[in-house]
Amino acid sequence: MFSISRTCLRGSYSCQWNSQNKRQNRACCWFSFLSFVSILALSWMYVCFIAFNDHDDVNWEAFKTLKKWMNWYMIVMVVSAVLATYCLLLLVFGLLHLAIREPLNLHWLHKVFLFLALLTVTLGTAGFSIKWKDEWKTVYMSFQATAPFLQLGAVVALTLISWLVFQSYHRARTAACKAFIMMTFLVVSTAVFLCPLAICSPCITNNLHPKPALVGHRGAPMMAPENTMMSFRKSLECDVVGFETDVQLSKDMKPFLMHDNGSNFLLRTTDVKNKFLGRDGDMNTNFTLQELQTLNAGQWFLRTDPFQSVSSLSKEEKMEANNQTVPSLYELLVMAKKHNVSLIFDLKNEKNSTGFHNSDSYYTTETIKKSGISPEKIWWLPPEYRHDVRNIAPGFKQVYHNEQDMNADGGSFLNKKYSSLSAHEISELRKKNVSVNLWVVNERWLFSLLWCSGVSSVTTNACHILKNMSKPDWHLEPKIYIGIWILVDVLSLLLMFGLFLCQRRNHVFRQNISERIVPLLPH
Repeated sequence: MFSISRTCLRGSYSCQWNSQNKRQNRACCWFSFLSFVSILALSWMYVCFIAFNDHDDVNWEAFKTLKKWMNWYMIVMVVSAVLATYCLLLLVFGLLHLAIREPLNLHWLHKVFLFLALLTVTLGTAGFSIKWKDEWKTVYMSFQATAPFLQLGAVVALTLISWLVFQSYHRARTAACKAFIMMTFLVVSTAVFLCPLAICSPCITNNLHPKPALVGHRGAPMMAPENTMMSFRKSLECDVVGFETDVQLSKDMKPFLMHDNGSNFLLRTTDVKNKFLGRDGDMNTNFTLQELQTLNAGQWFLRTDPFQSVSSLSKEEKMEANNQTVPSLYELLVMAKKHNVSLIFDLKNEKNSTGFHNSDSYYTTETIKKSGISPEKIWWLPPEYRHDVRNIAPGFKQVYHNEQDMNADGGSFLNKKYSSLSAHEISELRKKNVSVNLWVVNERWLFSLLWCSGVSSVTTNACHILKNMSKPDWHLEPKIYIGIWILVDVLSLLLMFGLFLCQRRNHVFRQNISERIVPLLPH
C-alpha cells in the first residue's frame, strides 16, 4: 500500500511512475526554485488581498486607458489566486517527496508554469511600483493588523517543517553538514519566536478610541449608482455624518455632481453615447444642466455591477437605480439640510478658473448660500480660492489637505488619504484637538486599524458594512497578547523537542537494523 502511494505521488509530481535516482543535484535546485516561486506567489496574493481596498482606483485607471469599464482587478485576483494555489500544492508534494525519501523530479510542464508564475508576479510587482506606489504604504500598514497572526502562523509552519529539518539533520553524514542545518534552523526559529518584539500595532492597547464617524463617498456607491440622489439616500441609512461628492459647473454655470472630468467625462456613468450622438467626448462646459439631467446615470451600475453588489438589491431598488439622473448640487444641499448632514466636495475643474468671480468656487458658494443650509455643515476642501470663500462665507468649516497649510491658517481639520498618516501621527494630531478624516476606507481590517489609531471619521464606499461594526475586528490588551505569544512559543518548542527525540530514536533504530542485516548478506 505504501509503495502504491509513493508511485502515485511520484507520478503526480513528475509524470515518472518508476523511481528515478539520476540528476538529484539538479532536482534539488528545482525544488529550491519551486520554494522561491511559491513564497513570491503567496506574497503577491497577500499584496492583492490587502490592496483590494483600492480596487476601484485600479479599475478607474484601466478605464481611462481602455475606455471600457470592467472589474480588471478581480481578474488579477483570480489569476493570482490560481497561481498561488498551484505553487503551494506543488510545494506540498515536494515536501512529501522529501519526507518519504523520494527523488525530486519536476515534470517539464510544471517548470514552464513556475516560470509563468514568476513572470506574472514580477510584472504585477513592477506595475504596482510604477502606477500605484502608494499601495506599498498600504501593505506596510497591513502588517500592523496582520503581523501578530502571521507570526503565529509562522510558528505553526516552523513546527511542522521541523520534522523534515530534524530528519535531514540525522541523515547528514558529516558534522559540518549537521552543524549547518541546525544553526540555520536555530537562527530562523529565533527570529520567528522573537519577532513580536518588533511588532507595533495600535490594536494592542489598553485604551480603545471611540468608533470613527462615517462619510458617504459619493453616497453609498456599493448600493446605488455613485453621485446620484438614490446613492445619498442609501448612505443616510448608514447614519453618515457627511456626504462626499464631486462638483462641476455646466455650460449655464450651474453646479452638478459628477466625478469623472475632462473629455469623455460622461462616458462611464451615463448613456451620453445614445442620448447625444457624437458628443460623448465633450467637456462639462458644453452641456447645460437641463441637458445633463436628461441623461440616465443608473443603467451603467446595473450593467457593470462595479462592486458585485447588485444581486443584494430588491426588485424595487433595481428599478429605482435604473431611473437615476445627474443631480444638481442644489438638490443634494436640500437633502443635507433636511437630514442635518454635512457636505464635503472636490471641485474638479477649479484650476481652469481665471479669477474668483469666474471660478467654480464662487458659483458653488452662491448655490450653497441660496440653499439655506447651515454654514457649519459645509466642510470646505478646495484650496484654490479658500480665503475669498471665507470672506463671503465665514461660517464654512475649513478642511485642509496637509498639516502645513492647516497650521498656517489656524485650522483644525485634516482630510487625507488613509495611508498618508501613521498611527503615531494620528495620535499626536488628536491630542491637539485636530479632526482627522481619512479616505477612502472600505475594508473591515483597515477600518479596524484606523479605529484603534483614533481617527475622527473615514470616507467610505462601504458604509452599509462599517455601520454594523460595534468594535474592531480584533483588539487585545498588551498583557493578553504577551501571554498568547509566550504560550504558543513554549508549546512549539516542546513539540519540536519531542519531534527531535522521535527522529533520533527512529534514526538509531534504523542504524541497529542495518547493522544486524549487513553481516547476514552474502559477500
